[in-house]
Amino acid sequence: MTQDVVVLGATGSIGTQTLEVVAKLGVGVIALAARSPSDKFAALAAEHPSARVIVAGGSSEERDDFRRHVGRSVEFGSDAVTDAARISGVTVVNGIVGAAGLRATVAALETGNRVALANKESLVAGGPVVIKAQSEHGGRLIPVDSEHSALFQCLVGEDEKSVSRLILTASGGPFRGRSRESLAEVTPEEALGHPTWDMGRRISVDSATLFNKGLEVIEAHYLFGVDYDRIEVVVHPQSIVHSAVEFVDGSWKAHLGPPDMRIPIQYALTYPDRMESPVAPFALSGLSLGFEEPDRSVFPALDIAFRAGERGGSSPAVLNAADEVAVEAFLQHRLGFLGIADVVSSTLTAVPWRPVDTVDDVLEADREARETAASLIAGAC
Repeated sequence: MTQDVVVLGATGSIGTQTLEVVAKLGVGVIALAARSPSDKFAALAAEHPSARVIVAGGSSEERDDFRRHVGRSVEFGSDAVTDAARISGVTVVNGIVGAAGLRATVAALETGNRVALANKESLVAGGPVVIKAQSEHGGRLIPVDSEHSALFQCLVGEDEKSVSRLILTASGGPFRGRSRESLAEVTPEEALGHPTWDMGRRISVDSATLFNKGLEVIEAHYLFGVDYDRIEVVVHPQSIVHSAVEFVDGSWKAHLGPPDMRIPIQYALTYPDRMESPVAPFALSGLSLGFEEPDRSVFPALDIAFRAGERGGSSPAVLNAADEVAVEAFLQHRLGFLGIADVVSSTLTAVPWRPVDTVDDVLEADREARETAASLIAGAC
């Protein structure tokens, strides 16, 4: 039986699609959390009158206005978000963007909850901490990202010793096939134009640079316990094959389907069961599927991420934080598109490597990386 849900990041793309899936499944919504006290969040609160409502940020005036608008008790602050993840016996859908989602992931796992994980930064920045919490407290991570859901489904029932390679597919983003020189003057608006997926601003830019795929490689390493030299990335522009697994006997499993996030979201909620599809039937006939190697000379982000993952410790947290700062600067027209990878690479060099054993270790690496990246960007302007 599908558990009731706590939805963190309720106003984002994952959150709103989760609520659509939940409504179709008839699952209860125990709590909703969002970063800001927006009109959109107030409307969601009205649609779920029995749910706890939690807002992480906002000024005092914005909070007061939101409370009056909602017309019932509202909890505020990041601690309240973490407390919602500790509600026992629920599935916590973590759609929070950024490293801010780490505490909630760990709290949910320490409570023994299932976490439907869309916050990739939890594993990228704090992989060792998250895996430790899962193994020690009996919680369960079920990935929501389409690629990791695909790998997860391909691996169900398989012996981990039989796995030869994990193959993550990438759309290639809006600039696939372009030369490096031609990317020097691209605009944020161009970078946000993803060819197949409707995503948030940061993840759309990360897809354009291929940093998103690099983060997913690190996430796959922790989710499935596979070494980096057995994780590969292949560009697949149609986004129909969501990822694949090669086994030691030469057999392959691949997960195919339409590029619609409601499918992996629903699977994360209903696993190990499957329910009627939330999307229209998919027709394979007439499709042409293409695959190609990523152009690492044009998109160095992929190799930067591999190196950070292989180094481990604080490096993935630094990678993630520097990328987030650089992407925001690009979106604000303070940094060129090609400068994103340069800032991340320089930040990884500048910030000292440290082991990470606790959430605080991760957040300290995150803080130092943000300060360093911001300083590098300011110096370049």
